[in-house]
Amino acid sequence: MASGLRMAAPLLLLWLAAASGSLYDDFDFVGGGDAGGRMLDNGQLIALSLSNGRGSSFHSKKEYLFGRFSMQLKLIPGYSAGTVTTFYLQSGGTARDEIDFEFLGNLSGEPYVVHTNIYVMGEGEREQQFYLWFDPTKAFHTYSLLWTPRHILFFVDGTPIREFERAAPFPAGRVMRIWGTLWAAQEWATRGGRVHTDWSKGPFTAYYRNFLVESCRRSPGGAATAACRELDAAGRRRMTWVRRKYMIYNYCTDVGRFPRGPPPECHRRHH
Repeated sequence: MASGLRMAAPLLLLWLAAASGSLYDDFDFVGGGDAGGRMLDNGQLIALSLSNGRGSSFHSKKEYLFGRFSMQLKLIPGYSAGTVTTFYLQSGGTARDEIDFEFLGNLSGEPYVVHTNIYVMGEGEREQQFYLWFDPTKAFHTYSLLWTPRHILFFVDGTPIREFERAAPFPAGRVMRIWGTLWAAQEWATRGGRVHTDWSKGPFTAYYRNFLVESCRRSPGGAATAACRELDAAGRRRMTWVRRKYMIYNYCTDVGRFPRGPPPECHRRHH
């Protein structure tokens, strides 16, 4: 588990925008068995595969404390029921902090579900889900996580879809690594687990490219960098549009789950 004594070095990594020439410089593969992960195009592209229940994953070589973290993904085309493709931040230790993008597979022709969640000291259950307004299997799209001491924002192609303002608890004190994984979750991923994975349609493959980390360090004059500024009026209008039209689940409004009222942070904006 990262401690406060280890934060100085990772913080240096975020003073400037960072995007290396090769993903070999940024990431290591983790496990994967026969399906595994592959670097393609001289380190410009990562392919993760899932076959017969055996998935694959990678994580960043460095740890980070705050910033805007972006990656372009192209998701599994066609039948992808029971699969989950992810891009997220995670601290070390069993009682982890985590900020998640998870893309839930589907029957051919159905929209992908974007599942977002936030864990603090191992406690999650802060889920919000959205449909995408485009086909994420036809081309690469950019997914970004903005993490500052004050709030967390989720972006799709630069459009904000979720904001989590600082509440108690909040992931603010421990460094995190960036992860990408492709794994089998047929017990819950598609229609609540009612549709299982058809392994005869595998291997299933998702692609990652164009990793970027942008600093949230304030300038000498006190202004935040452009990547980490608060949402302006136009940004809030776009987020309101997404949430009204494409949000399909919000833990804060799940009366059956919280019969005595939603968690305290739900009284803030957009939780």
